[in-house]
Amino acid sequence: MQSPTPFARIGTRGSPLALAQARLVRQLLAEAHGVAEDDIAIEVFSTGGDRSQSENTTLSDIGGKGVFTKEIDEALLSGRVDIGVHSSKDVATGLPPGMVLAAFLEREDVRDAFLSVSVKGIDNLPEGARFGTSSIRRAAQAKRLRPDLRIVPFRGNVHTRLQKLLDGVADATLLALAGLNRLGEAHRATSILDPEHFMPAPAQGAIGIAIREGDQHFADIVAPLDHAPTHAAIAAERAMLAILDGSCRTPVGALTARDGGLLSLKGEILSLDGQTSYRAEAQGSDPRQLGEQVGRELLAQAGPDWLKRWMA
Repeated sequence: MQSPTPFARIGTRGSPLALAQARLVRQLLAEAHGVAEDDIAIEVFSTGGDRSQSENTTLSDIGGKGVFTKEIDEALLSGRVDIGVHSSKDVATGLPPGMVLAAFLEREDVRDAFLSVSVKGIDNLPEGARFGTSSIRRAAQAKRLRPDLRIVPFRGNVHTRLQKLLDGVADATLLALAGLNRLGEAHRATSILDPEHFMPAPAQGAIGIAIREGDQHFADIVAPLDHAPTHAAIAAERAMLAILDGSCRTPVGALTARDGGLLSLKGEILSLDGQTSYRAEAQGSDPRQLGEQVGRELLAQAGPDWLKRWMA
């Protein structure tokens, strides 16, 4: 039975993947602090992103990344919950005032998985096949390789998108392998994409833990869960996004690795049709400086008006 005064209150979305992530955080917190899992409450919130899942829209059309976190952020800042658990790639680049991302669990596989009921890989799709995605990054990367593909809107949680594929809404789609792994659905993947060619979204595969800024009590509580290499990689990728005005309007990819004592970051920006792209790469010991360096290099290649020119 849950304690009347929970050890901590976790805020999360209600999708199966979000709940799996929140329960993992609860389990790890309980183990770290020697408390029962039932003493850690999970509160579920319906976000604007969830409520618009049935619409044939991209995230940029409904407000960008923050649509999946806004209600949880508000609950955190108002004191209704103590911890927000998020898929890090859904967290807006500019955090709401008073909130910080204090910890990141060890990152899952960053790669995208190709799924189809008819072919093995994107190269095997027939001419003019329907490629289901509402991610402009995935759409741009797919069209770079296969300009003939027809992009069809494809929103919903993981199981919804799997069912849409079975129902013939699209001939193929891409999903984050991390989410499939966490849901025990990795066997659904037809093939796994090479991240060097299909660069993942910044922060893909990482569970982020948000707390109120200056809340030392909960900073200490979540600290044992923080995986330092993941934290550094996400800090670099988010710093790159901040330079690029990285929103859901912008096809951006990132790939981070540890090379000895240094962090290596590769970044990519693409036009919506995938026919123009730029890449930059750097190494460094300071994640924020590294991300900013790669972001500035991409801007220098693309030109000062790249966003306006490509998104027109």
